Amino acid sequence: MPAELLGAHIPIKGGLGNAVRTAHTMGCTAIQVFTSSPRQWYSAPVGDDQVREFQRAREETGIVDVVSHDSYLINLCAPTPEIAEKSFAGLKGEIERCAKYGIDRVVSHLASYKGQDPGETLLVVAERVSQILDETPDSVTLLMETTAGQGSSINSRFEEIAMLLELTKGHPRFAVCLDTCHVFAAGYDIRTSEGYEKTFAEFDRLVGIDRLRAIHVNDSLKPFGSRVDRHADIGEGEIGILAFELLVNDPRFTRVPMLLETDAERHLENLDRLKSLRQ
Repeated sequence: MPAELLGAHIPIKGGLGNAVRTAHTMGCTAIQVFTSSPRQWYSAPVGDDQVREFQRAREETGIVDVVSHDSYLINLCAPTPEIAEKSFAGLKGEIERCAKYGIDRVVSHLASYKGQDPGETLLVVAERVSQILDETPDSVTLLMETTAGQGSSINSRFEEIAMLLELTKGHPRFAVCLDTCHVFAAGYDIRTSEGYEKTFAEFDRLVGIDRLRAIHVNDSLKPFGSRVDRHADIGEGEIGILAFELLVNDPRFTRVPMLLETDAERHLENLDRLKSLRQ
């Protein structure tokens, strides 16, 4: 069966409930949001009225699959103790907010090396992720996002993701969000049927398809292997349309949310394009 959960990252101006209703008018069946500003450490407490309004919107629209993206400031292996502590508290707080709202998935970039030893960095990240998961509600799963390899971000290679899963002893609440632009920029060529199958076979071998709980669907402005994270509209970048046609018709991902992070003004156009590819 083709993909059933297609949506986009929606701004939360007016509250999360308003974002869900906006997504519904666009024809989304899934949605990604920020629960607070992604560029500030401070997050206001979540009130009961906000939670009730969000839940009402979900009931009205039938949009059950909601994914949160955490702050861009998070770096669990930051060499500065102050930033490392703020990152730990920030990610933990995001999971706790999501639990209160009833959001069951949080996407995170987790960390950047900042000149540190890669192996030691993964050990630090795994230790802090394990502690956060142990101290937060069981209702929320943390999804590490695949990255483009830009700068010193971790998780541009499936081997790193596999290592973090191993170091966290395969924690049941630790999984993956794959970004199509990022994996392409990182050196996984999904432009052809052969390349697409090879990429996901490699992912399944190292990580496990069952660990893939959300997908960011973005074309790439930059060429293959560029290690530069620049999103493009669907079918208008370096990846091209075939990869997205394969993705929305892949029966392994029928119930995996596929979420646009392209130009918000063209979300409806990009969403309709994805829908038109389903067979």
